[in-house]
Amino acid sequence: MGKKYTMGVLGLGEGRSIISAVLNSDLWDLGCICDLSEELCKERCQEFSITNYTTDYNEMLRNPLIEVIGIYTPDQLHATHIKMALEAGKHVICTKPLMVSLEEANTLLAVQKRTGKTVFVGQSSRYFEPLRRQHMDYMVGKHGDLVTLEAHYISDSRWFLERDWSRQKGFSWMYNFMIHAVDLAAWYLPEIEEVYGMAAVSANTKAYGLEIPDTLKFLLKDKSGRFASVTGCYATPTLGSSVEQSISCTLRGTKGISRGGYPKLQYYTNFEPLEKTAGLQTFDELHPYFFRFEQESHHAGEYQNYIEHFATALHNGETPKPDLKEGIHTLAIMEAMDTSIRTGERVFVDDILKKHIITLD
Repeated sequence: MGKKYTMGVLGLGEGRSIISAVLNSDLWDLGCICDLSEELCKERCQEFSITNYTTDYNEMLRNPLIEVIGIYTPDQLHATHIKMALEAGKHVICTKPLMVSLEEANTLLAVQKRTGKTVFVGQSSRYFEPLRRQHMDYMVGKHGDLVTLEAHYISDSRWFLERDWSRQKGFSWMYNFMIHAVDLAAWYLPEIEEVYGMAAVSANTKAYGLEIPDTLKFLLKDKSGRFASVTGCYATPTLGSSVEQSISCTLRGTKGISRGGYPKLQYYTNFEPLEKTAGLQTFDELHPYFFRFEQESHHAGEYQNYIEHFATALHNGETPKPDLKEGIHTLAIMEAMDTSIRTGERVFVDDILKKHIITLD
């Protein structure tokens, strides 16, 4: 067992899952929880039988026992909260998306370099069991050379359009939802350089008076010529996760193929010796680990997996991934995607980075 780290949790809506993750991990202690809503702080204290809370982020940052801040606040506040944590001498775990734009990327890069602290992006899908196993198989060569991949995040999320936040400036299906599928593509193709895509606004979204693209499809090509297709669809009916997983990643290689996804704990593979039909591995016994609350609305097991990866990496002197630079590169891919659907042209990721004068080398 490695060193135990102490976390302070900021933002107690989504932060509910990270509290559960910390309390159930042998590698972590919970130092304090924080939210502007004292009522929510008290609710979480009662739910988890804890006592230490504050409504003042600066008070939590001054706590010398807290080494890591877990940030689960609204997306538009992430950059500010990350900067404050770094300047207070804390490591950072921040839920996706890292930021809502690249405007503050250079500021965060400079502050991190000056403080020497780590920023980790909580891309939770990487840490769901089928997708973890898929990556492990890829890393040991079971797929052979990767030829292409398909990733998607598809859900009938029209209920989002009934919420006030869907009418706030900056709301985007791409940044709030599709980023999961984009991250999976970037995980296997870390040098994505070119993007082309199309998008549409369905009548279902227009009925709410909104013009936010809800149906999106992209091709992402890396420097070696390999490419991924990434699809998102958020305001129309689905076939249901038993037929079509909400999140899916298919790897097609020279020696084998696999498909992992979410929320079903199912993993399909066809590796050498090849069969006519893929084999299926299930991890249903892990359902209580991943889904600890009502229905499947929170997936705390993914959070526990990634905070334990974070702790183990720090203990071993390694950089937990995805880190700040990887998170910024993913956001550059996202901006290239957004630019492509607006212009109808292919867009180069390096041009996006140059526009913002960002250097990631």
